[in-house]
Amino acid sequence: MKKTLPYRPAAAIMLLNAEDKVFVAQRIDNAIDAWQMPQGGLDPGEDPQAGALRELEEETGIPPHLVEIIAKAPEELLYDLPPELMGKVWGGKYRGQSQHWFVARFLGTDADVNLETAEPEFLAWKWVEARELVDLIVPFKRKLYADVVAAFEDHLPR
Repeated sequence: MKKTLPYRPAAAIMLLNAEDKVFVAQRIDNAIDAWQMPQGGLDPGEDPQAGALRELEEETGIPPHLVEIIAKAPEELLYDLPPELMGKVWGGKYRGQSQHWFVARFLGTDADVNLETAEPEFLAWKWVEARELVDLIVPFKRKLYADVVAAFEDHLPR
């Protein structure tokens, strides 16, 4: 009988600039040309919004005072790892992530983004249209990104 692994608790941010474009970055550890929004695991007992802002700063150098949270997705959004990554990522303890998603306004300038953080995760970053997100992410997260765009459609340009 196969053991069912739990989901890793996580938080993520869809960060919008003044032109309503979305921040995405290219992971250092991914061989394919894939771009993602800032996200990561929550510490035990950590508030999801605080965790999302912490992850944003850890990954992009953007401090919380340059971010205004607009809304939270009504429910946690899930993704499963593909079979070839199951048992390898996160020490093999999780099947995927259960993410709390937030949409936020970036109040700073591009000069406030600094990928050269204490533990760099990204090679490059850019602003993209929300409709491009699903095509930019790794294939196993495409449904997740479609769900994120749908959750925040009232906050995105038509």
